[in-house]
Amino acid sequence: MPLPIVLVPHPHVRVDRRVLGGSPHVAGSRVPVRRLYAFYQNGTSVERLLKRYPQLEPAKVFDALAFALDNPEVIEADIAREQELLAERGQQAPADPAAAKQIELPFSGADPESKR
Repeated sequence: MPLPIVLVPHPHVRVDRRVLGGSPHVAGSRVPVRRLYAFYQNGTSVERLLKRYPQLEPAKVFDALAFALDNPEVIEADIAREQELLAERGQQAPADPAAAKQIELPFSGADPESKR
């Protein structure tokens, strides 16, 4: 399922269908914007996000959050797509993202076709 068109681009956020299946992510990383936004929406401070993702600079975290606020349709669709993929696997996204275990989603890594 393709995501809606990004209406407000941001310099530290990339959307590339070859990376994370087209999910918006922080430039130079594989950190999806939806994950940062979910943590932030559930009360995680920016300082805590920076500790959790030490490879990200403050400007990138703030820009990713601004991207999510400027493009809510894209983020909502990306979260819905993640939930659909989890449901297909018989898993459920936890209500508290901080309690989430790292799980492999089809769009989180390299294309399975490329491993053959």
